[in-house]
Amino acid sequence: MIATAQVISQEDLVKHWQGHRTLTRRVIELFPEKDFFEFSIAGMRTFAQLTSELIAIGAPGLKGIVNREVEPFQEEAEKFTTKSQFLEQWDKDTETINNYWEQLSMEDFSDTFNLFGQYEFPIIQNIFYFIDNEVHHRGQGYVYLRALGIEPPFFWER
Repeated sequence: MIATAQVISQEDLVKHWQGHRTLTRRVIELFPEKDFFEFSIAGMRTFAQLTSELIAIGAPGLKGIVNREVEPFQEEAEKFTTKSQFLEQWDKDTETINNYWEQLSMEDFSDTFNLFGQYEFPIIQNIFYFIDNEVHHRGQGYVYLRALGIEPPFFWER
């Protein structure tokens, strides 16, 4: 095993991720119901569709990593028809992430895992992908909110 310097603890990393999830939840809450499902700019997906993707990635991806089960990516956009259903699932996924996170060891992060059968990287890179993808899509949500005349939360208020 190769020794590496630790820059952030495992506990701080999940707090960082969950901080992003808390902020994304606040963005979801700010959308008017109709606009959450219908509003888009320049052909981009609606925020409901983007949120469906995030729900299909975070908790299922971490579960796959912990159980070392490669499952195909399954985005279920039709599953939820109200914003409150999205928020309920978001909250369930927050708990799921916390529960699976506790099953990871520091050594696991350097193991390679084929996320969704598509991305063969060290687990730490998969975790960064979860966070980066969420930040990217939340940024789209910020643009939508501003276009709707709604002030989004400050990005640092996690």
